Amino acid sequence: MVPPGSKLPPLVQTARFMADPVGAFERAHRRYGPIFTIRYTGFPPEVYVTTAELAEQVYKTDQGGGSAGAARRDFLEPMVGAHSVLTLDGEPWWQHRKLLNPPLRAKQVAGYADDIAAIAAEKIATWPLGRPFALRERMQEITLEIIVRLIFGIRDAGRLARLRALLPRLIEVGGGMSVAMLPAGLRGPASRVPFLPYARFLRLRAAVDAILFDEIARRRANPGGTDVLGRLLETELSDQEIRDELITLLIAGHETTATGLAWAFERVLRMPEVLRRLPDDEPYLDAVVKEVLRMRPVVYEAPRLLDAPLRLGDHVIPAGWYAGPYIPLVHRDPAAFAEPARFRPERFLGGPQSRAWMPFGGGRRFCVGAQLALLEMRVIIREVLHRLELTAPDPAPEARRLTNVTLAPAKLTRVIARARTPARTP
Repeated sequence: MVPPGSKLPPLVQTARFMADPVGAFERAHRRYGPIFTIRYTGFPPEVYVTTAELAEQVYKTDQGGGSAGAARRDFLEPMVGAHSVLTLDGEPWWQHRKLLNPPLRAKQVAGYADDIAAIAAEKIATWPLGRPFALRERMQEITLEIIVRLIFGIRDAGRLARLRALLPRLIEVGGGMSVAMLPAGLRGPASRVPFLPYARFLRLRAAVDAILFDEIARRRANPGGTDVLGRLLETELSDQEIRDELITLLIAGHETTATGLAWAFERVLRMPEVLRRLPDDEPYLDAVVKEVLRMRPVVYEAPRLLDAPLRLGDHVIPAGWYAGPYIPLVHRDPAAFAEPARFRPERFLGGPQSRAWMPFGGGRRFCVGAQLALLEMRVIIREVLHRLELTAPDPAPEARRLTNVTLAPAKLTRVIARARTPARTP
């Protein structure tokens, strides 16, 4: 028996999801329990699981029976390409993953801390004082700069300026539902209508690719550098493969990290007792970051496309369907996290980390950029709190909404900044 789900036509289910994704999942969970099916127009049915135990069973399909790359290919290949660790499976995926691991290990990315702090300080100095503004947009500026300077290694002022203008537009258009959820069979016709989002996306992608391929060619002629591009150029990867992995790191590390930072401030600004312990208690800061990502995970799912039937309890999911955890509800599983509704960073102080914590996915396909993202969040939070006093103009918590590929604060974390008064010398 397949898991239960709405009997409404896929078109109606898709419309409901696009209008209110968080509400759609919450309603399905209340009605059908810890495992349910949603059907989207133009795609195979998708089964969502909402407990840590069920999620672990889905992740075990990485060892055989499920494909994470194939599950993402329909949605992400137009953006990241066919040679991305996000869209590859099997041996090609493993070969790429082995090449990406060394420059993105925790010990390696720790060397970026001072550069990240300098970039953050540079951007923070431009923030408005004394009036409300959307913090997430400012965080996006910081994380984009980190990507283009430390991952891409671009120093040329002209290229930097063009990428600063093009990349946010590429992510906004390419990550929008009208592009990401466009069935493959409709992409050809949509590409021929200039004013449609998919055609605009293709123009933006071509403009970005021209800059990246030019940079790759320039760097091949002058090898070296400590940035990720420099390390990838030392491998056997082709120009196209390197381009695809650079865009992958952009998608995986720009908007997602900025959204995680926005949620961090949305949460702690409403918790004075937590804010008082930040930013200089490093273990506590790390625990706060992890608790934020537990309570407000940025990415809501990590699906697998099944190439063999999967039994989950009394249900059997057919081959050819998607299966994956709905991460926000897994993170609220009381069997995995005591008092899951409470913001309690102490749960991440000492002791082994729960495998149910999965803001970066799970199984073999755990996000390769996770250590860089965690470092960025710690460093940037520390820089902001050292330089500014932030307050939330509205004490009510912000709701969640789907913004491109992330679950973001509905008001993008509205804050008011004031210069921090230097401590007086006694």
